[in-house]
Amino acid sequence: METHVTAKGQIVIPAELCRKYGIKNGTRIVITDNGDSITLKPVTEQRLRNLQGSLRGKGLLKALVEERRLDQEREDNSSHHST
Repeated sequence: METHVTAKGQIVIPAELCRKYGIKNGTRIVITDNGDSITLKPVTEQRLRNLQGSLRGKGLLKALVEERRLDQEREDNSSHHST
């Protein structure tokens, strides 16, 4: 799937992916620089509810940071195995 960047630097996310991931007008997106690629993750209400349930007692920011750390570990491990 391909998309484009506007003159203002905005990325157009195809409607099919917006529906699949619950992305609506105003949805926050976490962008991660992986060195040779980027990852976009929507911060939806469902994702926040899942985080709150799995990480009770932690602040939301701490929960997001912890989730990102685990994602990065998984990405690092998968890139080491593919070479």
